[in-house]
Parts: sequence; C-alpha cells; structure tokens
Amino acid sequence: MPLEAGHTDTLGAQLRDGGVNFCLAAPNAQAVDLCLFDGSATQEVQRLAMHGPVDGIWHGFLPGAQAGLVYGWRVHGPWEPAQGQRFNPAKLLLDPCAREVLGHYDGDDLHLGHVPGEPLRADLRDNAVTALKARVVQDLPPVSGRVRVDAARRVLYEVHLKGYTAQHLEIPAGLRGTYAGMAHPAAIAHLKGLGVTTVCLMPVAQRADEVRLLRMGLSNYWGYSPIAWNAPEQRYWSGAPGTSPRSEFRALVDALHAVGLEVILDVVYNHTGETDEIGPTLSLRGIDNATYYHLDHTTPALYANWTGCGNCVNLSHPLVLRTVMDSLRGWVVEFGVDGFRFDLAPVLARAGTDRQHRFEANAPFLMAVAQDPVLRDRLMVAEPWDIGPGGYQLGAFPAGWLEWNDRFRDTQRSAWLQHHATRADLANRLAGSADVFSPTQRGAHSSVNLVTAHDGFTLMDLVSYAQRHNEANGENNRDGHGHNLSVNNGVEGPTGDGEVLARRLRQRRVLLASLLWSLGTPMLLAGDELGHSQGGNNNAYCQDNATTWLHWGQADAELTAFVARAIALRHELPVLQSRAWWRGANDVGPGPGPVAQWWGPLGQTLVHADWHHPQDNALALQLNAASVDPLACTACLLLCNPTAQTQEFVPPPAPAGAAWQLRLETDTGSSPDQPLPARLWLPAQSLMLASAASLFAAL
Repeated sequence: MPLEAGHTDTLGAQLRDGGVNFCLAAPNAQAVDLCLFDGSATQEVQRLAMHGPVDGIWHGFLPGAQAGLVYGWRVHGPWEPAQGQRFNPAKLLLDPCAREVLGHYDGDDLHLGHVPGEPLRADLRDNAVTALKARVVQDLPPVSGRVRVDAARRVLYEVHLKGYTAQHLEIPAGLRGTYAGMAHPAAIAHLKGLGVTTVCLMPVAQRADEVRLLRMGLSNYWGYSPIAWNAPEQRYWSGAPGTSPRSEFRALVDALHAVGLEVILDVVYNHTGETDEIGPTLSLRGIDNATYYHLDHTTPALYANWTGCGNCVNLSHPLVLRTVMDSLRGWVVEFGVDGFRFDLAPVLARAGTDRQHRFEANAPFLMAVAQDPVLRDRLMVAEPWDIGPGGYQLGAFPAGWLEWNDRFRDTQRSAWLQHHATRADLANRLAGSADVFSPTQRGAHSSVNLVTAHDGFTLMDLVSYAQRHNEANGENNRDGHGHNLSVNNGVEGPTGDGEVLARRLRQRRVLLASLLWSLGTPMLLAGDELGHSQGGNNNAYCQDNATTWLHWGQADAELTAFVARAIALRHELPVLQSRAWWRGANDVGPGPGPVAQWWGPLGQTLVHADWHHPQDNALALQLNAASVDPLACTACLLLCNPTAQTQEFVPPPAPAGAAWQLRLETDTGSSPDQPLPARLWLPAQSLMLASAASLFAAL
C-alpha cells in the first residue's frame, strides 16, 4: 500500500488522524524511501516512496500505523563528496527527529558511507540489520507546571546523572546510573540538603560514541556526541516494566520539580556524532550533507570544524534551524525542562555571510529563541566560546542569557592558589564581571561563576595536582587543558601528610566560599562538596568508571556541611543575592543595587597603585543594602586574604545601630556567630563573612 500525501507541519513521525504522518527535511535529495521494520528491528519488511519535496520537505501519511512502528530512511541523490553530496541509499539512516532510538552504534565500518580507506567511493553494502532506527511513540501527558527560580537566588549544580548515582549505596542497585536512580529520594535529598536551586544535567540525548574510543573499550561518557537530539539516551534507562527512556526521564524531571528544583539540560546542537569526513553515515550526512553541515568553503569534501569534533551543524539554513527549534520545544513541552545550557554556543550563532561565518548577536538562532513563545522565558545558558575564528564571545550573547565565565574561574584560581591576581582582578570578579557584562544591558546574574566544571580538574584535583594525568584517555596525555592554575601543595596526588591535606582542605573551602558569595549565578560541580577526585584526569570525557563516578562512601561530610552553610548564608543575606548591580559609594542618586565599599586590610582607602599590585592584594568588601531597615541585616562584610601570609585586618565600622557578627570563616570552616573583633589576624588563603546584626533586634 503506497503512502498517502502527508502534512509538512511537523518533522519526524507523528501520530495523527488514525495513522502516522512522516516528514523529512532533505531539500537536495532526489527521492526518499520510508523503510519499515519488524518487531525485532532487524528485518526490513516494507519500503515506501515519500511524496515531495514541498519546500525541501518530503512527506507521507501511513493509515492504520500505530505507536511502536520501527522505521528508518533511505535517501537518494548524487554521490559527489567533492561537491559536498554524500547520498547513499545503501545506508539506512536514523531520523534526526527520532524521539526513541533502537539499536546501538558499535563502530563497525559497515556504517560508513564510503568504502573503508577510499573516501571518494560509495560503499554499497546494506547496513539495515544493525543500523540505528527510530520508533514511533505516543506523546507524553501534558506537563502540569514548572518551577520558577528567582534569578538572584539561583545556584546551579552541574551533574552527570550516571556518575552521581552509580555508587550511591542508598539507591537500589538496579537503579544506579539511571534516570530512575537520579529521581530516587536519596539522590534528591542531597540536592535539597545542599540548598542548590537548579540541577544542570549533562547531555542525555542519544549519542554515538566515536570509533577511536570504541576500539579502546571506552565511550563518550559525557555525552557530547549526539546522534538523535530529541531522544533520551537509552543507556540511562533502568528497563523497569511499563517504562521507557522517555517516560523515565520525564519522571525524573517531575520528581525534581516536586521538591522545587529547576532542571536545566545541557544540549549539543553544534555538532553530531558523525564526526569528520571519514566518520560514519548514520543520519544527517546521508540525509542531506550540504544542508545540515557547514562544509569547508575551499574543499566541500571536508567540514568546517569550529568544534574540534569533526563537523559543525549549519543553523543558518532555515530547515536545520527549524529542526533544532522543534527539538528544544520538545524538551520543554514533553519533558518539562526549564532551560538549556548550550555547548560551544558561538557555533549556533555563526551566521556571517563571509567565508568565516562570524558570530553574530542577531544570528537566526538567537533571534528565533528570543521570539519563540515556548522558549523565550526559559533559562538560556551559553558556553560562550568555540575554536573557530573569533570564537571567544564572553559577554556577547543577548540580554537574558547567562554565560559561563572562565575569567571568573581563572581569577579565583590565580588569586587564591597562585597569589598572582591583583585587587582589581579579584574585585571585578566578585562584583559580577561588570567589565564583561554591560550593566546597562545585562542583568547582575548574567555571569555563571564557576571555579570548576565537568571540563577540567575537580576541586580536589585542582589543589592536589600541578599537572594533568590523562593517560587513561589513550592520547598520551596530550588532551585536556594544559593551563590549569592548579597546585599540588608539595605532593603530586594522594598523600598521608596531614599538613598537606589540611592546606588542600582550606583552599577548597575558600574557593567555594568566594564562588558562592560573589555577584552573579554560582555553579557547583557535583562531587566537589564531597571531595571527589578523578586522579588528576582533567578531561575525563571517556571514563565511564570509578574515575568519574562519585565516591559516596568516602564523602567528606564536614565539607558538605560547609558548602550547605555557605549557600544558606547566600540565601539569608539579601545583599549577597542582589537583583541589581552593585553601586559605588560615590554614585549619584538612589539605585536598587547594594552599595559596595572596598578597603585595604587596615581599613585604609585604596588608591590606584593599591589596586594593581599582584602580591599585596588583601581586601575588605562592605556591602550595604540600598534601603536600610534598622531591624534587619542590611549589610555584610567580606574579609579576603589571598596572600601567602597571615594578614592583620581592621574591619570598617558597621552601619549605625548595628554591629558586625562573624558568620563563617574558611580557615577552619567554623560558623561561630559571634561578634567580630575590632582587630584580627586573618590566616593566609582565607576569607571571613560577617553580617550587620541590629543592636535593636532584641528590643
């Protein structure tokens, strides 16, 4: 029975009108076949010619088809790699809009579009038996609501859901490493106990691991090799009866929402797991290579590679942009996701008409997000760099976007570990990086402040290793960052030396406190509060093992409690969670932001030379609320000693009618809640937080 003509309003496969409507965007194709498979997903049982194209979209309607139908595409057209065309109907292709994926890519060269070792010759072997395939699914029930977190109160927690739960002894063994494991009460209790507001899940879209990794028995554990943007990764599904990867991921989002946690999803629309010109033909490459990818303008057989992963997706093309926008809306509408963190985000906004495709702040993708009724009020977070020309774009994204701030990271490491940052450097980052994010256009929360993230050393390793140790990745320790601003405190790696261990703990506490009390949006890396180490591996993207899995049995409970206390103080003290930029004491007129006053350690006024001395950088910061309530804590004081020596401090006077109360200090991790002395000695590499306790509060 031939396909009937279908609708072109929804890409992919959609149940409607007593059957299934199919659409595929492939404007350069000459013909498209819909291939149907049996229940085992290995035997092709029917091949149907699609109608079209209409405006570049092939379409067809299959009456009587139901959810559970397994399908793939064969796309016909010229095989001309030198012209950027790589059509090969011998290869079954995965729908780029698949919402559930069957099968597992194992790296077999059967899935190459070209003859192995001969990149210009088409491989005519049929790969249908083991190719990835899509399954038609029912829409999930409507999302009942969403969590809205005040931007000023937001605290991000970046987490790999498998690594978080794989060794959690309070989670049933069968659920560890799964969506259901992350939704378990024991997993959620830790998040709530810390006081974070927002869970940023590392990629969960279906991926295709690189051949190089597969041959070494490794995988792209982080998930930055997507092959189906809309389909939750089946490897994280528990397999529980009556569930699917889709329903289990939705249940995870619902569980986090139920306790008031916001859910942000790390998404990878800049490249795919098809890698470079010698990579496999699994989906987009065979569907319409020249449409979906940026090709090298001088040699179209090659790809632009601003990602370092072999290819770049071309969001300048309307149909590709539509595919990505539909995908984003799907994660929101079907799964309830509250926002997204975009990997290598400048790639998505490279829309220049010149051959470099320069980043543009009004690129089609950014404009589409800004006006989309589903997406425009969701949280959008950019990783604001790629490796292409002009790829460093920190501060260049539109108003409303948050951006990972590597300058904050490097300044904090330099100040507290290397003793190289000046007072000006440190103050800039404490004050939200106003030099980067224009206060007239961007909110005070625009900077995602981080000291560590998945990419790089963990916090424990940052103070335990002077060099990376990535040998297990199989690249002779050449991969990963070489400039880490890390220290080992005299011993490379693990040690039983109590003095070294104590120093490392003090350094971790001060970095965490400085992160959590700075203006902006703080982000914690999961496991840093536990003392997690990756053995010095600062690029553990392929280590799906005990290297990356959190060691709950060895967790540092005291450090965890310190982090929870530091977050609680951020939430308690209004001036530490300002909705507006800090103002100078001499700024004319009232304003909504706290007034920031900076002092030298002895209370002296700082002159120009004081701000730019790299070794003499001890600093006092007083924040006063814009409006004074005599019965409330309206001010706080941060005493910072990044130097290598104990430093004397004379705190400035507290506001009228109040006295400074010491709330938390990083040297011992104690929170004494006692009056701050009029003079004190602050140990090296440490920080104190005091708040203004009203003298009238007890009256």
